[in-house]
Amino acid sequence: MRVPSVFLPVFLSAVLMTSALTVTSAAAEAESKSPPSAVDVLYERANFGPGTREGVKGGHTLSFAAPAGTISYTDALGTKNWEYARWTGPERPIGFAATELVASWNADTPAGSWLQVEMRGHNAAGQTKWYVLGRWAYGDEDIRRTSLSGQRDADGTVSVDTFVAATGKAITSYQLRATLYRTPGSSVTPVVRALGAMASAVPDRPTVPVSPGGVAWGVELPVPRRSQNVHEGHYPEWDGGGEAWCSPTSTTMVLGYWDKWPSEQDTSWVNLPDPNPEVDYAARYTYDYAYQGAGNWPFNTAYAGRYGLEGFVTRLRSLTELERLIRAGIPVVTSQSFKAEELPGAGYSTNGHLMVIVGFTATGDVIANDPASPDNDAVRRVYPRANFENVWLRSTGSGGIVYVIHPKNRPLPPTTPGLPANW
Repeated sequence: MRVPSVFLPVFLSAVLMTSALTVTSAAAEAESKSPPSAVDVLYERANFGPGTREGVKGGHTLSFAAPAGTISYTDALGTKNWEYARWTGPERPIGFAATELVASWNADTPAGSWLQVEMRGHNAAGQTKWYVLGRWAYGDEDIRRTSLSGQRDADGTVSVDTFVAATGKAITSYQLRATLYRTPGSSVTPVVRALGAMASAVPDRPTVPVSPGGVAWGVELPVPRRSQNVHEGHYPEWDGGGEAWCSPTSTTMVLGYWDKWPSEQDTSWVNLPDPNPEVDYAARYTYDYAYQGAGNWPFNTAYAGRYGLEGFVTRLRSLTELERLIRAGIPVVTSQSFKAEELPGAGYSTNGHLMVIVGFTATGDVIANDPASPDNDAVRRVYPRANFENVWLRSTGSGGIVYVIHPKNRPLPPTTPGLPANW
């Protein structure tokens, strides 16, 4: 859970990689049109070539080469000394006045290392301070993986994983900074394989009109099904399963689709009667110790990156855009909030919930693997297109937040022509 800021025929992945997928002329026309953008959004991956390097090797990745200094860091695990290396990226123009920014990353942090990601923006009054958007380690024995509360000032604040600009202080450009830490004197080499930021401005809109579509109607991806509710009461130290685990359960389903689940040896510590220990594993290794939950968006995509996948957080503008990803064989994790009557077929209300969109019916309704189900068999749901799009995109919900997770050998499709790239 994350508070906002019967089988149909399936198309096998091999089929989706070919041009054999038939698209009607009406669908092709709908896909080629640039829908009016009610949401300003831009996602950009960092280029590690430019910028300021302090002890890091740049190029396609960032890796620890030599210490630039040392720090002392204290958390629940105690006080430890760390040496660090750092990359500070150049200022990146956004192209519009952004009110929010979410950074996401894929990194290798072997035992004895961790990563901190920061951003600062530029608004009409000048440059903001640096804000910490996450302290990340794959494991949980060196530091406590955490967001950082209490960063509010006159320019903005950080809400868990999201920089939110203060009223009248929208940013028009930003910088990212990545600091790699390791045990002093060691040869441990943390590596940042990808780093990006999604800047956006979601207008105040309580309702959203249904979008045209058709490029993925009749396509359903064979994503495995996992219920969060079968884990109710599991591991209170990682928020106890059930409705609290929608995000790691959704991420786990996508990892399973790409055949990247943790091994039986990885999950051998799960000592409960548990049909799907890979979900408990994901909850443990996405858990944010400050937020006290497993719903931190970038922590989930960073967890997926541990398996060599490319994962990031962005916003989509419509189901028309989401269909592009489904057509390319890429399931999408969406964030939404709603009352039970607003989403027919759900049967529950939520202040914030993640699910996996796996396809569309022949008439364009949404096929979701919804983890808020009593068991795995009940996870597959069909939601009316207009209702789903409204609760997902409106400003009182997430404004279209998604996780996109895919292997390098499954490239992303082109973004919507004529609009800033959002993947």
